[in-house]
Amino acid sequence: MKKFKFLKFSKSKKLRITDNYFREKLYIIFLPGFMSDIEGKKPQTLLKFAKRNKLGFLSLEYSGHGKSSGVFTKGNISIWSNDTKRVIKKIVKKNNFILIGSSMGAWIALNQFKHFKSQIKGFLGIGSAPEFLTRLMWNKFPRNIKREIVNYGHALIKNGDYEYPITYQLIKDGRLNKVLDKKEISKIKVTMIHGKRDEVVPVLFSKLVLRKFKNAKKKLVLIKGGDHSLSSEKHLKIILKELKSIVKDII
Repeated sequence: MKKFKFLKFSKSKKLRITDNYFREKLYIIFLPGFMSDIEGKKPQTLLKFAKRNKLGFLSLEYSGHGKSSGVFTKGNISIWSNDTKRVIKKIVKKNNFILIGSSMGAWIALNQFKHFKSQIKGFLGIGSAPEFLTRLMWNKFPRNIKREIVNYGHALIKNGDYEYPITYQLIKDGRLNKVLDKKEISKIKVTMIHGKRDEVVPVLFSKLVLRKFKNAKKKLVLIKGGDHSLSSEKHLKIILKELKSIVKDII
């Protein structure tokens, strides 16, 4: 089922994607999380769903992620959001689509509303983590870690089962990409799925995303025993169930 290809934007920039091409169809766009790639269970499960239901599909690896070009530590939310915008314009073109954002992918997704608002017909968040760089990292770092990042430009940070290289330019760029305080007026269906045992991102973040949308058909799905990744067969079935509901609302 794995099907990957590269989109070349310049001599030094190419992004790896997986897609299911349809000329005039509703698309599902999956945006992965921080340091994630498109070989995992979620993007592959969603690709299968799209093919079964004769829908378009697109997922990408941002610069410095997976096998895309670029150095991870030189990336930031602005760059990865722009990567996403460019790939959507090239592949999805004028077709309508449903955005699915996993963890940081939900932040990248929210940044797409200013570019594609009329094309976005639904939004599904999975363990959504908008503004996590400031709210979950910088604001909670001890002074010695902050000093290390400022003085040396980076530090290796452990969060739950994950370990990340965090750069000062990434933190500063995150502050420029605030999305939670800006209201989004839309009548689309917005569903947030969050594991009750998520030790990386609190459920509060999914609630804050829902609070951002005015006039939308909002729903919060809390998964008992669910972790941050929500990649088990049981959790994937819940994700597909909610996605089917959004698709049914559109078609």
